[in-house]
Amino acid sequence: MIHVNVRGIIERNGPNGTEIVIQKRVKANEKNTPYELPGGRLEEFESFFEGLKREVHEETGLHITKIFGEETKIETHDKNSNVEAVRPFAIYQTTNGPVDSLGAYFRCQANGVLNDKGDDTEDIKWISVDDLRQLIEDQLIEFSWVDKSGILYYLKWHYTQKVH
Repeated sequence: MIHVNVRGIIERNGPNGTEIVIQKRVKANEKNTPYELPGGRLEEFESFFEGLKREVHEETGLHITKIFGEETKIETHDKNSNVEAVRPFAIYQTTNGPVDSLGAYFRCQANGVLNDKGDDTEDIKWISVDDLRQLIEDQLIEFSWVDKSGILYYLKWHYTQKVH
């Protein structure tokens, strides 16, 4: 079975430039608690955007107000099916590991107040992209095996695009 996931790279302009939300993953069946991006598994026939909004709210308390790429969404409605096509920020596929999964990362913005704890999450916080990059370079922060590639992809994009 393959799991389909959505992840939010929630951005805001902070006092030290662009900030994103990270959180610690806390699951009873897992030994360590790495950081991750908000998001999770889609429910059966749930749209990318609805799943992203639901997961982000459950885990962080935030309400998504903008999803970059949302304007690209096209839906087809046929007699026995509906299909959506969208342009995410990035997609991932696990090619080895404990779970076979496929997912989409979406850059987004949100409002609200961060929860102290969320659905299987804690230490939910805003962090400046510059500070995050330094922590990763110094190997002082650990990300979940899935989100490590998403964070590195985002940082590469952020520093080559200079979109602040």
